[in-house]
Amino acid sequence: MTKFLLSVHVLAAILAVGPIAVAASVFPRIVRESAAADPAHRGGTAAFLHRVCRAYAVVGLAVPAFGLATGAQLGVLTDAWLLASIALTAGAAALLALAILPGQQRLLARTAGDAPAAADDGLRPAATRLGMLTGVFNLLWAVVVVLMIVRPGSTTGA
Repeated sequence: MTKFLLSVHVLAAILAVGPIAVAASVFPRIVRESAAADPAHRGGTAAFLHRVCRAYAVVGLAVPAFGLATGAQLGVLTDAWLLASIALTAGAAALLALAILPGQQRLLARTAGDAPAAADDGLRPAATRLGMLTGVFNLLWAVVVVLMIVRPGSTTGA
């Protein structure tokens, strides 16, 4: 059962977090380009990337669910490396839900008008900030992956 839970956990992480990492990373550049485009061609790709992030965020709930089930099965729920991974995962989830997704929504709303966005309307700094937040989100997940592989102090043999 442990191998099944671990397999589902890893697959869920790859298939859910991967698309979020890519779509969220590309979003700021695409929304800036979209803002300068003809209103008839505005927002389609950026809106699609936002939908990808939202949908996969829901699917991504399987990652910690199966991760906790795997940790319980292995008896490592109190190990420091796992507790650190849980805290980092919670931080990444909070960042996604409270900053990245709302930030994408705000930028989409700013670019929804009929006129091209002016260079000084604050779109660029907002998109840059969103890109930075996405970088932090991706970095948190990278650290979680390293912790899952290295498992410092683990007695399960890394």
